Amino acid sequence: MKPCADVIVIGAGIIGAACAQALAARGLRVLVLDAGLHGATAAGMGHLLVLDDNPAELALSKHSLQRWREIAPALPDSCAYRSNGTLWLAANAEEMAVAEHKYQVLRAQGVACELVGGPALRQREPALREGLEGGLLINQDGILYAPATARWMLQANGIEQRQARVSAIEGNQVRLDDGQWLSAEAVVLANGIQATDLCPELPIEPKKGHLLITDRYPGSVTHTLVELGYVTSAHNASGPSTACNIQPRPTGQLFIGASRQFGTTDPAVEGWMLARMLKRATEYMPGLAQLNGIRAWTGFRAASPDGLPLVGRHPRQDGLWLAVGHEGLGVTTAPATADLLVAQLFGETPPLAAEPYLPERFLGVAACA
Repeated sequence: MKPCADVIVIGAGIIGAACAQALAARGLRVLVLDAGLHGATAAGMGHLLVLDDNPAELALSKHSLQRWREIAPALPDSCAYRSNGTLWLAANAEEMAVAEHKYQVLRAQGVACELVGGPALRQREPALREGLEGGLLINQDGILYAPATARWMLQANGIEQRQARVSAIEGNQVRLDDGQWLSAEAVVLANGIQATDLCPELPIEPKKGHLLITDRYPGSVTHTLVELGYVTSAHNASGPSTACNIQPRPTGQLFIGASRQFGTTDPAVEGWMLARMLKRATEYMPGLAQLNGIRAWTGFRAASPDGLPLVGRHPRQDGLWLAVGHEGLGVTTAPATADLLVAQLFGETPPLAAEPYLPERFLGVAACA
């Protein structure tokens, strides 16, 4: 079978687009196949943030934030990139201790951040309720509009795009729904939660999330506001959970999240969960209750068991490469994922240690099929 491209990328979301752009920049002929399902990239908040739950997460998100800052000058206005900072909110002394620990960890890694006391917190964000203990400001975190950014990435020279559903993968060959087989030197699977349809062995589970966007209220919030309880109440929870996450958009609108649910693939907005999420947000910003919400929706994060993505060669299928399992950090870590993948494809030393993200940690190191 004659190859139709050097690399076939399955998935045109932010991860697939970043990988395709990076591969095309190396002079490879890239074909992107996408089923048009509008997955996590279309549904998410587009929050760019450094997270430090573990050293591997910190390394990946820190490298990627630096890459986004390098990319930012080239982004068109439609991508809505802003370096507005994340303000982590501490409701009590215990959470302030968490903020202080994060501060020490991040400062040691060269991340620009500062501790903010309670009174200074409301000076920076007057809409917050009184009585919060303080917070931690991560100065260079940001936001962007991920769907427009993915489209911009796919405009790189030489990238061919085709709307088509892939029904099977065999190493470096893919079968489309119409029965046609395509081949390439390598196939990159980067289609988020749908990856398990093609590779059932992948340990990826959907995490449902709700979001709401308000009408336009310019200037009501400056930074992205996230409660420090998010680290335990939502990010690591196994049952339904919510946490305050309020993001100002350049339009003057506010994104309100966040929620997480396992064990469901129903995309319907659930009133009880939406109400629980909004109640949590108003506990930090009471004035939200007076604002007009104009749309609510859901999406599904592709979560791996250890919270880290699978980036690298599939150990059981020769020619198949994985870039999946990013959960809620796909937009943040897209450039770093692309850097890791391209370095491995070309046999180069990656810009950060690849071992924590290799698929073989779940799939074993069996001989390639």
